Amino acid sequence: MAQKVKKTGKDTGESRIEVLKDVFISPRIIETRLGTVEIDITEGDGPVLLGSHGGLGGIDQCRAAIDFAGKDFRLLSLSRPGYLNTPLESGKTLDEQADLFAAVLDELGIDRVAVFSISAGGPFAYTFAIRHPDRIWALITADSVSGYYDLPETAGPLTQMIFLSDTGQRLLQKMTKARPDAFIKEIFRSEAYYTKEQMKKHLDFVMNDPYAYGFATAFMNTMYPYKPRKAGTENDVAITRTLSHLPVEEITCPTLVIHGTHDADVKLYDGVYAYEHIENAERIWIEEGSHLCFWINPKSKEAQLYALEFLKRHMPK
Repeated sequence: MAQKVKKTGKDTGESRIEVLKDVFISPRIIETRLGTVEIDITEGDGPVLLGSHGGLGGIDQCRAAIDFAGKDFRLLSLSRPGYLNTPLESGKTLDEQADLFAAVLDELGIDRVAVFSISAGGPFAYTFAIRHPDRIWALITADSVSGYYDLPETAGPLTQMIFLSDTGQRLLQKMTKARPDAFIKEIFRSEAYYTKEQMKKHLDFVMNDPYAYGFATAFMNTMYPYKPRKAGTENDVAITRTLSHLPVEEITCPTLVIHGTHDADVKLYDGVYAYEHIENAERIWIEEGSHLCFWINPKSKEAQLYALEFLKRHMPK
């Protein structure tokens, strides 16, 4: 089913932003019936994949996460409420943000989409699938929250200072340039349960794999600066701290749940719960996978190929 998207919205003032090597977005602001949203959508016709980014993210992180599907699908990236140029007032609750996703589709003239979520973007993707089953034709979740979530025990005061402040993130960027191995190690230290041997193995892999290293460095850049992402990050945590389990058993669209077995941020049981409660769901457990295992693990390419096959298998005819 070819889908033509209406040209609408105004430029945010940053016409082209490089989010990965040779991958650019051109953010623009649109006014929906439910509020203002910052979006980017790739050109062409055909099925659309909508991204639901994680904490500390925004439209840039959203595009980086779903770029693996860019050769086969149109990619719709957005900043969720409280991130970058989407005001928090556009949707503070789970239901409001899910409805906002639908309002974006209405404004762009898109009937149905597949949705890909990462991390804290999970509850909003799951809720969209529950509230708007007629607007979604497939759902993929990667290391996504499906119930209660708070900052992990690995996020001690030092880690919070590094990731949850502009000063800390500037230091992280300097570390990236001066000691890339130390920077990658810090990612794994905060995002994975690894022994020393596992740490060395995965560190060596990322340092010697151009795609994994490029994604890791680019992904960290999509968290900076922190200040315009702070309201959204804090709102996400305020929501997930009140959850028990989302009613994912109400989801009826084809669903693929992907999760790393060694994720120290969003634990494996979030993925297991979703997989076991969504009828006919498929799953990929990435062995020794960190929180970013869909992109920076020896099994990443295999997982991405399966995700693409899953989307193609269920895309509208």
